[in-house]
Amino acid sequence: MRGRKHAHSFDMSWNTDQEAGTVRAILGPTNTGKTHFAIDRMLGHASGMIGFPLRLLARENYDRIVALKGVRSVALITGEEKLIPPNPRWFVCTVESMPLDHAVEFLAVDEIQLCADIDRGHVFTDRLLHARGLSETVFLGSDTMGPILRALVPGIRIDERLRMSTLSYVGSANLSRLPRRSAIVGFSVDRVYELAERIRRQRGGAAVVLGALSPRTRNAQVAMYEAGEVDYMVATDAIGMGLNMDVNHVAFSGLRKFDGRHSRMLSPGEVGQIAGRAGRHMNDGTFGTTAGHGPLPPELVESVEAHRFDPVKKIFWRSRELDFRSPKLLLRSLGHGPRRPELSRAREAEDQAALAALAKDETVAARASNPGAVRLLWDVCQIPDFRKIMPDHHAAFLSQVYLHLTNTSARLPEDWVGEQVDRLDNVSGDIDALTGRLADIRIWTYISHRSDWLGDPTHWQGLAGAIEDRLSDALHDRLTLRFVDRRAASIDRKKGAGTQLLSAVTANGDVIVEGQSVGRMEGVEFVALENFGPERRTVLAAARRAAAESIGIRVKDLLGQPDTAFILTDSGKILWEGAPIARLGAGEAPISPEIRIVRSDLLDNSMKEQIRSHLAAWFGRRIDDVLKPLVDARQSTMQGVARGVVFRLHEHLGALPGPLESSEWQSLEKRDRARLSKLGIRMTPALVYFPGLQSTPARTLRRILWSVYTGRKPPMDHPTKPTCAAGRLSQKDWACLGFRRFGGKAVRLECLDKLSRSAFKKSRQGAFVPTPQMLSMVGLGATEFEQLMGTLGYAAQKAGEQTEFRAKQQKRKQRRHPKSNLSNPDSPFASLRDLASAK
Repeated sequence: MRGRKHAHSFDMSWNTDQEAGTVRAILGPTNTGKTHFAIDRMLGHASGMIGFPLRLLARENYDRIVALKGVRSVALITGEEKLIPPNPRWFVCTVESMPLDHAVEFLAVDEIQLCADIDRGHVFTDRLLHARGLSETVFLGSDTMGPILRALVPGIRIDERLRMSTLSYVGSANLSRLPRRSAIVGFSVDRVYELAERIRRQRGGAAVVLGALSPRTRNAQVAMYEAGEVDYMVATDAIGMGLNMDVNHVAFSGLRKFDGRHSRMLSPGEVGQIAGRAGRHMNDGTFGTTAGHGPLPPELVESVEAHRFDPVKKIFWRSRELDFRSPKLLLRSLGHGPRRPELSRAREAEDQAALAALAKDETVAARASNPGAVRLLWDVCQIPDFRKIMPDHHAAFLSQVYLHLTNTSARLPEDWVGEQVDRLDNVSGDIDALTGRLADIRIWTYISHRSDWLGDPTHWQGLAGAIEDRLSDALHDRLTLRFVDRRAASIDRKKGAGTQLLSAVTANGDVIVEGQSVGRMEGVEFVALENFGPERRTVLAAARRAAAESIGIRVKDLLGQPDTAFILTDSGKILWEGAPIARLGAGEAPISPEIRIVRSDLLDNSMKEQIRSHLAAWFGRRIDDVLKPLVDARQSTMQGVARGVVFRLHEHLGALPGPLESSEWQSLEKRDRARLSKLGIRMTPALVYFPGLQSTPARTLRRILWSVYTGRKPPMDHPTKPTCAAGRLSQKDWACLGFRRFGGKAVRLECLDKLSRSAFKKSRQGAFVPTPQMLSMVGLGATEFEQLMGTLGYAAQKAGEQTEFRAKQQKRKQRRHPKSNLSNPDSPFASLRDLASAK
């Protein structure tokens, strides 16, 4: 008796005196104008509220009402979106989000037959029993709800409506024979994708509608279908819930669905709800089966065509009298049963399952120690799990949210929220990856509208909404890319007409045939998309005709481009708009390559010569800019040996393969050396090169020029490493690349120069031990370093465990000129002679 008495305290009141105003129901099959009627009635009142079963439907009708009454008069309230002006007159909501504490003259609930839905039914039942308008209340739905509405709402006025058009069964048909403007229904994501792929191959493509899609993605897919870009739609039973589309035929690929716990057959009413999407307003519709499914049972066909289904006998209910003294008592109160025979206790809903999981968490249970904390825990459990595949993962997430909210700040930490949200701002990946991220960001969109949970809810609402939009658009693009071949769909409609296909080239280079992109202009060539069907020859002919007609304009545009529009690749190709239009070819010298235009059937000889001249001028300016020291030196008025030095540097792209001969040194006058130095040429007994050409841009261009001239692939050159493997390249090759070869290694000239100067300074004080900095200058091991130092004129000797280096003794040579610098052991020519003898 004690348990029964306690159960009574949580039951609802059935006092009909509490009913406010007129309560009526508008019942009937699909395509009867019920929703249109309710919105008209609502707008005739000073205030009103209407609840829809889907966020998508709420948004669709919100936009319609805003267009009529203005944005300041209408509020939109869903779990993930709240647009509430200061004093709205009308509220458009999802059924779960209806603010029932706000009194309005008119109130309506759409799809009231969802009271019988095993997952959400208890919410609709609660609205049926407790949601009322001050003047008028309207419930919209299937006529199967008539008897139970009369039983639960005494005095309710029921208006039954007839379908505006006829719905007929036409049997089974293969996918390839389905009529245009058909919706094909599958009952799993994998099945929908399979059907959509088959439609794409056979008929050009299909829009995809799934319950897991965001409203924005679903709207974009429906809009593509409504615009006639595709003539087919593949969907789950999500299309059966209030989506108004231009569908003439509905084809079932099966009648069995998984309801979240069990695989079961569709009820006749569910079949009728889905099939009823065929036909619109006064247009008749048809339904049938496809994809190997056999004919429908005659009795089912008769029920659907006549819109006669068994009445709903029970609806799901959950107590609204909740005990917030503790999580366990809250769970117990949620488990109480109803007293009316028409009501059936709802199975454990998502929020209730989450509460049961969190109540077992000792940390959470310890925090939920008072009614306020338990209410907060229940609010957290209302956070929806849009993925619906990992309940344990979702429960762990809810636990984090609750523990944060029960800390001293009573807010979600900004850095934690930012970390969670930022990782979802990623539009890369396939359809499954985007769908997963979209489900996660929708959870954060829901949380962002809890203003008491966040320090700056407006900021997070905007951020989460923007990310959801980006992910939705990316998912729409991926679905379209995978399941729609616009070209094939368009050609399929033109098939057999015998007319020439319309084609053109857009301003951004897309080649369009019959309104669909079939390729694009890349550089000065037309590049077709792949995967053409049997219409390949016809489509490509039309595309090439358009490309040929537009090539003159494209060449003119190319000739007017600035230097920054062209890119030189490491392989010597010249790119424009990311596509090759020419390449460098070997010329008379490495620094003067030829410009060779790519092959193109679209260009005539005059066009090719104009492009070649333009690119030659561009490349000349590139040489002048990047290799300026070398160009300036070549244009100088040097004479004699100095002129020869400049010529050889020009031949080898800025560096000599070896040092000058002693006779050349002696022939250079002091004035010539000064002029060479002023031109940026560094001259030592070991090196003659342009330090200004050792920068990364200059070395890169030199590598390209050398590769083009020799026809060989240059070795890898890391911009921060002083050496690389020498390979089979000669000393002349390495000079062109800015290196000097020593055995199996090639050392960058500026690094070698830096080492030579450092060693010279230290050698003036006698023998020296190389510092780690000296070793790092050339990046060589001890043995290789010793060989290199020997080539530079330094002898190695052991000093205990260390190796010292001393400048080699130079042999004095009698010369006719007593003032010759060769007699001086410190002379650079003495080092040069030793270097030559060491070769």
